[in-house]
Amino acid sequence: MTPYSPQAAYLQRAGVRTAVLEKRHVLGGAAVTEEIVPGFKFSRASYLLSLLRPQIYAELELQRHGLRLLPRDPYSFTPLLEDRSPPRSLLLGHDMAQAQQQIAQFSQKDAQAYPKYEAFMGGLVSALDPLLDAPPVDTAALGQGSLLQRMRALRALRPLLGAGRVLGRQLPRYYEVLTAPISKILDQWFESEPLKATLATDAVIGAMASPHTPGSGYVLLHHVMGELEGRRGAWGYVAGGMGALSQAIACAAAARGAHIFTEKAVSRVLLGKDGRAQGVVLQDGTEVRSKLVLSNASPHITFLELTPQEELPKDFVQRIRQIDTRSPVTKINVAVDRLPSFLAAPNARDGRPLPHHQCSIHLNCESTHLLHQAFTEATNGHPSSRPMIELCIPSALDPGLAPQGCHVVSLFTQYTPSVLAGGRPWDEQARNAYADRVFDCIEAYAPGFKASVIGRDILTPPDLERIFGLPGGNIFHGGMSLDQLYFTRPAPSYSGYRSPIPSLYLCGSGAHPGGGVMGAAGRNAARVALEDFRGL
Repeated sequence: MTPYSPQAAYLQRAGVRTAVLEKRHVLGGAAVTEEIVPGFKFSRASYLLSLLRPQIYAELELQRHGLRLLPRDPYSFTPLLEDRSPPRSLLLGHDMAQAQQQIAQFSQKDAQAYPKYEAFMGGLVSALDPLLDAPPVDTAALGQGSLLQRMRALRALRPLLGAGRVLGRQLPRYYEVLTAPISKILDQWFESEPLKATLATDAVIGAMASPHTPGSGYVLLHHVMGELEGRRGAWGYVAGGMGALSQAIACAAAARGAHIFTEKAVSRVLLGKDGRAQGVVLQDGTEVRSKLVLSNASPHITFLELTPQEELPKDFVQRIRQIDTRSPVTKINVAVDRLPSFLAAPNARDGRPLPHHQCSIHLNCESTHLLHQAFTEATNGHPSSRPMIELCIPSALDPGLAPQGCHVVSLFTQYTPSVLAGGRPWDEQARNAYADRVFDCIEAYAPGFKASVIGRDILTPPDLERIFGLPGGNIFHGGMSLDQLYFTRPAPSYSGYRSPIPSLYLCGSGAHPGGGVMGAAGRNAARVALEDFRGL
């Protein structure tokens, strides 16, 4: 397991002696800071923070262990490519009046509707939020489980019933948000394409889905569920990069006595004669014995590679094999010698960051049709000709990440298929050709960008799988579609962190409530494991 997920700190806090085994040389799974280009510190995979559960900050005293957050306001910037000078752009922040003023450039009607839309979505988030902090209901146990299992299931039912009470008469409308294509929902609220496309990015980011895909509304909801320093839906940077979050969680665990090891790859889960997990075997043959094993690896790695197949039910193995792990994501980390200057918002003469430089900058997002077109190309095995690009410049708020005057740029791009048309590999030529295409797109919005590039790190879906263990390159360890959530994540009857192997638990993004730098699965799994441990 990896210490970005907080289960080790929670187990050690409860008095259970805990060891953390990290495969890579750096702690944190996908939440790491790495110096790929000398002098430039990149959040190499995950790059923004919002979803981490507020209880974890407080319970693990992360601020005391060095965590410092850099909230962003404004937070979203969408420059347009259009035949006018200067081109228009859409800048959104937490000041509602200013956001409405920006939206009114495109539609007065949308400007008036925006606060109502935000309140509507906020109501759904408030209702579903408690579901993130508890295991899903074990429906099988409700009907035929032991007394203890039935009591657990009834306890897990409370947050679900609470959500129903909060939603009340609005339940049919909220049900539509969860099941419909996000394009349908946004069309009900708004008419201007730049606003709809900007909002739709949260519904498709990290997902092999189009705004027209049914159920894409939930992915949007998943990305607005977080909060930062008490502000709902806010996203920010971690000072020092995302690795600083993993370090703070590791410090919280180590301060309580946990032992943390890097470059300790696990080859298999060790089972006793009674079929219980009794520890793990490392790739060098070392056996690490334990009464509990919590895996922060994906369901595919945990159950198809590390666990003896003959010890697992066949229908469970089949379910795990069927998890949709398609990924559209290629992450490109770029070192530049100056800030990008956008035609829609040129840089100041002194070259210092302007408010929009701290934002998530959305490129090729003039319309939802463009996003759908990019998706369609990838489903046919071709990288998008005009990929959806989320460009972030964390050094705008955290200048220590780069040498003076220079910056680190994070490009979260899609859509790129895991396997190219005709079975072609993502070789060096294909990777560079795609990155060049992305840079050409940025150049159209910000002339001079390509000349500013010092170095780049290109991570296609196969690279994300090879380096970070993300199956198919999927940042969520498996799609966040409705058929792979709650009761069925990772498989029916096994959504409560326990696995078919007693004392083996799943605690990563492939477990409820899903992906993102959230920590909920780790915190929930630790509580379930502790409950079982005390009953041993």
